[in-house]
Amino acid sequence: MSAMDKLKRMLKGHEEQAGQGIDKAGDFVDEKTQGKYRSPVDTAQEKLKEQLGNDRGQEEPPQK
Repeated sequence: MSAMDKLKRMLKGHEEQAGQGIDKAGDFVDEKTQGKYRSPVDTAQEKLKEQLGNDRGQEEPPQK
């Protein structure tokens, strides 16, 4: 089992809070670097959210 699979299992049911944490971490990096790496940080945030399954724009339809 990969590390990402373990994270997904631990965060199941708490996707919104995980997304907020990702946003907060990205904002912290942007603040400390004075926005120098804003684009790569935003890209990393989006990819993490996709991996964790909490990207609202990419939601899958419910399984029957």
